[in-house]
Amino acid sequence: MRFAVIGVGGAGGYFGARLAEAGHDVTFIARGEHLAAIRKSGLRIDSVNGDVVVSSAKATDDPREVGVVDYVLMGVQAWQVPEAARAAAALVGPTTAVLPLQNGVEAPEQIAEALGREHALGGTAKIISFRVGPGHIKHAGAEPTLEIGELDGARSARVEALRQAFAQAKGVTVTIPADIRVATWAKFLFITSWAGVGAVTRAPLGVIRSVPETRRLLETAMQEIERVARANAIRLPAGVVAATMTFVDSLPAQGTSSMQRDLIAGKPSELESLSGAVTRLGAEVAVPTPTNAFLYHALLPLERRARGQLAF
Repeated sequence: MRFAVIGVGGAGGYFGARLAEAGHDVTFIARGEHLAAIRKSGLRIDSVNGDVVVSSAKATDDPREVGVVDYVLMGVQAWQVPEAARAAAALVGPTTAVLPLQNGVEAPEQIAEALGREHALGGTAKIISFRVGPGHIKHAGAEPTLEIGELDGARSARVEALRQAFAQAKGVTVTIPADIRVATWAKFLFITSWAGVGAVTRAPLGVIRSVPETRRLLETAMQEIERVARANAIRLPAGVVAATMTFVDSLPAQGTSSMQRDLIAGKPSELESLSGAVTRLGAEVAVPTPTNAFLYHALLPLERRARGQLAF
């Protein structure tokens, strides 16, 4: 089975490497020093589930060199999806499916707009991982889990084939939920709240959940997202916030979100696709989101500085 991975960061790099380790034909599409390191020494994954080095990794910066594949894993950051989806056109044939691994809830529709709805899948990736250097990914915690599915909820042979491919990979748990939209929004509720509170406080998850005031801030942000989801006809399970807080309590205390790390490092982040998306989507269905709006507005100066729109 042929795969292309666009965006070889914490998620794309990890899941792509595990597929390659399982014997699948995987091409990594990267840039700059990261691409050079992968070409020279392979792609290295340091993982709590066992390390792996894809020593003969296939890598390029030009999707046109790869040709049509069976599946594209979209591993870029959420704000990069529209451009990456257009670049992926060279990889897409009549039966190619594109799986988004981003945080946020807007990627499937962006992929569908760029490439056609018939090529878009829904997906969530749950993992604490990040790039620590060129050609080097670190999986620091959380059981690497994928949820995949058709956007209309139908069972399909291509989704089942993708599940089986990932089931062959070491260190990956994969499921096909009854409604991928519910799964995507459930993750959105978790990651957006954590990312916003973590970026504002600059504290690791263990601190956020142990300080009563920031714990309440986290829960309040989740409750707002739940209301926005229900107003958009997303049937999140009853008690989703309580269940998510239980999950938060199970994660490594030193965990930080990718958005938090990016903003602290002065890099562009997924702010618009997370906290910003909550405020936009809430306004569309007349659901107030004051906590998420505060987090979004408080972080905007850092985001705009990272993008060269402000200087301070």
